[in-house]
Amino acid sequence: MKSRDLRSENFSSFYIAIGLLMLIVIIGTSGYVLIEDFTYTEAFFMTIITISTVGFREVHPLSQFGQFFTAFLIVISFGIFAYAVTTLTRYIVDGVLRNYLKDNKVKTRIEKLNNHVIVVGYGRNGKQAIEELIRHKFPTVIIDKNETIIESIRDEARFLYIHGDATLDETLLDARIDKANALITALPNDADNLFVVLTARSMNPDITIISRASNFNTDKKLRNAGATNVIMPDKIGGQRMAKLVAQPDIVDFLEYIMLRESEDTYIEEISCSKLSEKFTEKTIGEWSIRTATGANIIGLKTADNKYIVNPTPDVKITLNDQLFVLGNPDQIKNLKRVMFS
Repeated sequence: MKSRDLRSENFSSFYIAIGLLMLIVIIGTSGYVLIEDFTYTEAFFMTIITISTVGFREVHPLSQFGQFFTAFLIVISFGIFAYAVTTLTRYIVDGVLRNYLKDNKVKTRIEKLNNHVIVVGYGRNGKQAIEELIRHKFPTVIIDKNETIIESIRDEARFLYIHGDATLDETLLDARIDKANALITALPNDADNLFVVLTARSMNPDITIISRASNFNTDKKLRNAGATNVIMPDKIGGQRMAKLVAQPDIVDFLEYIMLRESEDTYIEEISCSKLSEKFTEKTIGEWSIRTATGANIIGLKTADNKYIVNPTPDVKITLNDQLFVLGNPDQIKNLKRVMFS
């Protein structure tokens, strides 16, 4: 089902109720004008008091044919009027109208996004991904076709969301896939993830795509479909449990640095593309980063996608490298100031 269809389907009964009510008013007004020669104002008033059965007196005494018409109008309008009032009341009391207005407001905010991250599926993995992205201040859009899930996040002002099926082009277009920087698909079904990856890659060839996988033999298929990286939560969970037996302190230490929201020390990825000229083609030892800023370079990624862990002082830094730096917020801030000054 298309995301636009999901929104319009919610309001179908609302539109029907309004349409039927307007039709009855038009029929009644036109009938009194033609039969009783009422003015349009009188005919409209007579129609309203008739279909609402409030019991007011007639505007003018009715002819015999006018009485038959009034009886006919009451019979056909009684159910329609009750249906319309009930429907409109439900939309107001149940918050359907409020949700519709909020969804439109969120849609307007999404239309202004650029370089954002799209997360498909707000389940266990998707929720963790969202929290981490928001913590790092990435603009993020959630896509989920489950009405209950959308309802649970609708009142969260920090969330941007789309109620729809991410396997459809229209839904990804609503999320501005062509302007997005990355997409994370965390659906529980591998086939759905595969379809999302295929669709997203065809619509944005340069986007980074991270996909969840449940089955071990799905990894290669997802990569062939266009996934940049494939994450297998079951495999990672099993490895972590084994590590907690074999090397518990190492796991706790790495988790403290990498995963927990520590404000004291964390690892930051820094691109060297805008590195100051005085640092290009110089070694880490010549930088004297630790002495100048207090931060530590614990690794780097070279232009040919090779990783160097704990690089030695004689390693040269180029504009195509990515640095992995360990430090507190002030140290990281000072490092960036020195690097890009």
